[in-house]
Amino acid sequence: MLIPIENVLSKDEVLHFRQQLAAADWQDGVKTAGTLARSAKTNLQLEDGSALAVALGNHILRKLGNHPAFISAALPHRIFPPKFNCYRNGGAYGLHVDSALMAIGGTGLTVRSDLSATLFLSEPDEYDGGELQIDGPFGVQAVKLGAGDMVLYPSSSLHQVTPVTRGERIASFFWIQSMVQQQDDRALLYDLDQAIQGLTPHSATSPDLITLTQVYHNLLRRWAVT
Repeated sequence: MLIPIENVLSKDEVLHFRQQLAAADWQDGVKTAGTLARSAKTNLQLEDGSALAVALGNHILRKLGNHPAFISAALPHRIFPPKFNCYRNGGAYGLHVDSALMAIGGTGLTVRSDLSATLFLSEPDEYDGGELQIDGPFGVQAVKLGAGDMVLYPSSSLHQVTPVTRGERIASFFWIQSMVQQQDDRALLYDLDQAIQGLTPHSATSPDLITLTQVYHNLLRRWAVT
């Protein structure tokens, strides 16, 4: 399931990020690609662990921790520190799948990639091309969201970034280990939670709504691993 998460960052926050990233020391992204992906990857990335990457990444994590739509969709257990990339001058990333397990450097921790996230930092009209194309059960879906918005999708999906033929596509990307590993279970919980949130303003004390909430938490109790 592909889920857009709106307004992770405000427009002012995006502007601050872009000002900081404009002066960043971008490196060849092929250095961080796996063996099979190296020939398919032509982009730039911010150095992992740099002061700027850590500061901006921590800001994103703080915002996500207070974003109800993200919590509902991801049920996060552990999040890989956000990375940052830039596509320009024909830069692209061919069809690939994300690694299943990713070690967080210097921590001894490993993230199982259940969900992949792309947080867009460029507006769609700032560049041509650069669509995130995700191969799902109903065909290929192309994603190009507004700056500050994010998309979540299963890390098991084949996906690619098409060539950027004009302008720059700047984004943050990272992976989430969910408390609920199975995608179908997580999707069911998300749909149920969205229904509960939609009904709550109109009938917060309804016995039926209270029962739905009980069902949600009992399913979460059954499936979640912490």
